[in-house]
Amino acid sequence: MLVHALFSYEYLMRVSIRIVAGSLKGRRLSLDHNPDLRPTPQMVREAFFSILGNAVPGRPFVDIFAGTGVVGLEALSRGAAQTLFVERDFRLAQDIEKHLRTFGLGKQSRLYRTDAYRWIAAWQAPAEPVNVFLSPPFADLEERPEEMVKALTTLQERVAAESVVVLQGERASPLEDDPVMVGWEQRHYGRNVLFIWQKE
Repeated sequence: MLVHALFSYEYLMRVSIRIVAGSLKGRRLSLDHNPDLRPTPQMVREAFFSILGNAVPGRPFVDIFAGTGVVGLEALSRGAAQTLFVERDFRLAQDIEKHLRTFGLGKQSRLYRTDAYRWIAAWQAPAEPVNVFLSPPFADLEERPEEMVKALTTLQERVAAESVVVLQGERASPLEDDPVMVGWEQRHYGRNVLFIWQKE
């Protein structure tokens, strides 16, 4: 979920986002939506989970810069063992908490209301493989690339073998040509880019 760092709530509109597959297929997230908030498009979500395939069921999932939490909820719907949601914005975090209660997923999830970069720096990854999805504000890719690179390299160092880390970015962002992304596969979906890395 993109571009959500600190925005005004004067221009909210009610939107509904559908979960695509799994035990919650067809269920909808209803939330107040700021026009500056760019949810991960359904096409990108479908492509992302198609890429992960059988690596989702039974494996922990981490949704960083979670926004509405739809990606992490989709992971739970598709059988993830647990989802950790990391979201700084208090209203978005409240919506995630509400949907977790509504769908009865409280025991399978943890919500961290904190800065994503600080959370990554302190996170102790599990000994088992984990799927990590990061969807930072596009502005971060332009204005804070050094912090993003540090966060990605920290995740690469800490996750167990066979773990998958995926960053949702935007075409022509500085990260596309950054040396740190050597070895990451890139998939393009309109303006969106998925950077995909698996630990051997």
